[in-house]
Amino acid sequence: MGELFHIVTDGSCDLPVELTKEKDLTVVPFYVSFDDKTYQKEIVEIGIRDFYQQMVDNPKIYPKSSMPSVQDFVEAFTPYAKAGMPVICICITTKFSGSMQSAVSARELVLEEYPEARIHVIDSRINTVLQGIYVLEALRLREAGKTYEEAIERLEVIRDTGRIFFTVGDMEYLKHGGRIGKVAGVAGSFLGIRPVITLKQGEIFPSGIGRSRKNTTQKAIELLVSYLKEQTIGADKFSVCIGFGYDKKEAEEFRERAFAALKEAGLDIKGEIPLYQIGATISVHTGPYPLGFGVVEKSIHD
Repeated sequence: MGELFHIVTDGSCDLPVELTKEKDLTVVPFYVSFDDKTYQKEIVEIGIRDFYQQMVDNPKIYPKSSMPSVQDFVEAFTPYAKAGMPVICICITTKFSGSMQSAVSARELVLEEYPEARIHVIDSRINTVLQGIYVLEALRLREAGKTYEEAIERLEVIRDTGRIFFTVGDMEYLKHGGRIGKVAGVAGSFLGIRPVITLKQGEIFPSGIGRSRKNTTQKAIELLVSYLKEQTIGADKFSVCIGFGYDKKEAEEFRERAFAALKEAGLDIKGEIPLYQIGATISVHTGPYPLGFGVVEKSIHD
């Protein structure tokens, strides 16, 4: 049996609260504001359903998010440093947020008081539900009895296999959130065009455009199928999930279409594709209707 370690992650992971409690995960939340003055802790002070309802009810108000503070991470790390329990902290890509810098600064402060503490901070280079399934792969390593060092090494190996293939309701939130980047040149000049976007190694890239929701969601399915076909180790060696925003029913129908496409392509991913609701940290940039896949290589191959 390997050495026990604790896993901390920031609120970008978008895992259900019940699951984080069941798995004994520490989640350090982001903050969100609708008036640029009052910031509330996501989940703790404002529920994700309430957050989406406010966006849907007030489509001309663009919320903002703020990263966890250094003190937030200090409070997360300190009990485990005091107990002599090693910590792996998994943060949202540094291309999108300074959350990791808060965690690194907190680590330094905790080490001043507890010099023997072991706290390893990982830039996941990913975000949202993909970060969530990456965190679950860290848990798999712990449950399999891997040591602290073995888990860190394996997580760094699989990290760059992570991909998000998704679409959004429209371009407005991407524009206001400052995350439009390379997508602007592809879709920004066309009225009513929705983009299809790939996130890899911490950055977003345009992967197609479409006028209808069915068209852009189909493109996201095709991107998933194509990516899994490229993998020489087999599709069953990958963990896949679906991230959705306000509309869970649409996500369920999307999942059925994805299963049909995977079956037609002869790809067996073994098991369910879970649905996870995308949280406020990311939806301030995507709006209330993001929909797509997170996929990453499994930490342990069955």
